[in-house]
Amino acid sequence: MKLMVTLERDETGMIVAECPAIPGCVSQGKTEDEAMANIREAIAACVEARAANGMPVTVE
Repeated sequence: MKLMVTLERDETGMIVAECPAIPGCVSQGKTEDEAMANIREAIAACVEARAANGMPVTVE
């Protein structure tokens, strides 16, 4: 499954990664590579939790 991820630097210099298709699926990292690795883990956890609770995996 391919999902869009946004990356944005916050006021502290951290890179914030968000998957807009999955509400609340956000992570961060010191570098873009770290933020991307962390959001991949977060997406997997969010998908698992949503499926376990009978929720749709993504929203439009």
